[in-house]
Amino acid sequence: MSTVQQPDPSDRPARLTVGVVGAGRVGPALAASLQLAGHRPVAVSGVSDTSRRRAEAMLPDVPLVAPAEVLQRADLVLLTVPDDALPGLVAGLAETGAVRPGQLLVHTSGRYGARVLDPALRAGALPLALHPAMTFTGTPVDVQRLAGCSFGVTAPEELRLAAEALVIEMGGEPEWISEENRPLYHAALALGANHLVTLVAQSMELLRTAGVEAPDRMLGPLLGAALDNALRSGDAALTGPVARGDAGTVAAHVTELRRHAPQAVDGYLAMARATADRALAHGLLKPELAEDLLVVLAGGSTGGTGPTGTNGTEGNPR
Repeated sequence: MSTVQQPDPSDRPARLTVGVVGAGRVGPALAASLQLAGHRPVAVSGVSDTSRRRAEAMLPDVPLVAPAEVLQRADLVLLTVPDDALPGLVAGLAETGAVRPGQLLVHTSGRYGARVLDPALRAGALPLALHPAMTFTGTPVDVQRLAGCSFGVTAPEELRLAAEALVIEMGGEPEWISEENRPLYHAALALGANHLVTLVAQSMELLRTAGVEAPDRMLGPLLGAALDNALRSGDAALTGPVARGDAGTVAAHVTELRRHAPQAVDGYLAMARATADRALAHGLLKPELAEDLLVVLAGGSTGGTGPTGTNGTEGNPR
């Protein structure tokens, strides 16, 4: 646990009043982080009982009000709503006159850049897109995790320094993302983080089915090492039966998955094909071993040239 003492917000005067529209997991954490940097949360809006309780826990004594009133009270407004709801929210706030000239309007969507805030820009707001590349729990631990967290930053060029300064105040690392690259940037993060959760959850379910009593304890060291190796070495870190070209072992995997977890087969085959492509491209998978493997991944069975036989139901998992 970190022993670094967080700054006391009472040690310095507040510089900006902060409001949150959408008290999901992200908004209250960012507002609490800005509070530590000397800013003052003054209003938050939330629809569900869960979001309202979260706001009360993360931002005690900050009043819960309607979105339009959040904008009336705050110099800096965090729009932390789901991606699909963001364009309509911005348009509605602008049309009703809730946006004030000179107001900093910040959204945290990974998908969108600053242009989604154009209706507010035309009303005089200062638009910023600050997306934390972090998963959130909706608890105070999120504020600690922002230390060193990268933020995808997109803003008009004249506001770039202001956007990066806000990220740094929250303990984050700003990473500039051009407007046109925002969807690709977000897809990359979703591929790496969101799909990882699905893969790990499926793996734990399969291990339980196989009789492992503590799959989390078994997977923890393995996945930690695999992640570290991948971040350090990229494709050179690939290991396992696909990278080795063990078609019989892969066929055995597919057979067992069809028997015990048919819902996992498509995902296994898709990831195995992607792994095979990368292993081939980087010289890890020998072309002469790839043919039988690709037959298995296409839904057929191995040709049985190795020790696994003709149906691929046995093999060394190594």
